[in-house]
Amino acid sequence: MKKVAIFGKPGSGKSTLSKALAKATGLPLYPLDSLVYQANGERVAREVFDQAHDEIVSSATWIIDGFGPISAFYQRLDAADTLIYVDLAYSTSYWFVTKRLLKGVFVKPEGWPEGSSVIKGSWQSYKTLKLCPTFWNQDFNAKLNTFAADKQVYVIKSVAELNRFVSQGGKASTG
Repeated sequence: MKKVAIFGKPGSGKSTLSKALAKATGLPLYPLDSLVYQANGERVAREVFDQAHDEIVSSATWIIDGFGPISAFYQRLDAADTLIYVDLAYSTSYWFVTKRLLKGVFVKPEGWPEGSSVIKGSWQSYKTLKLCPTFWNQDFNAKLNTFAADKQVYVIKSVAELNRFVSQGGKASTG
């Protein structure tokens, strides 16, 4: 486990998992939001993102959590040796986004881009969740299975599996 791509719907626990995995493995963590957004919450220019993303993906070790532009997402999946798909139920993801929003009214969520609005970010997460079934579906699962021949692929389907994977530093058997 040297190059790890962690992905899934908004509010699925990717950030929590990636932080725990980085701590357990010592691998450098690159939250995708920190590459996509400036400190004020605005998107960086695509060229700036592509350059930063390419440098990270071509390095020897990394954990990247998030989705980002589709071409970068597939570039990451190709380059990674470990893929972790957090595929929680939609109701759980909606709840986690709502919980982050409610907490964020009082305290900025850890890792949230400086200057970004938790309300706007949460609204974007809700809009993205509504669109997710067009991407996170059986076709994607079939494509993900094609990577299993030469990569470690984990699909986390429940909060219990997610918690177990986090607490065991990525050593849990989830599928």
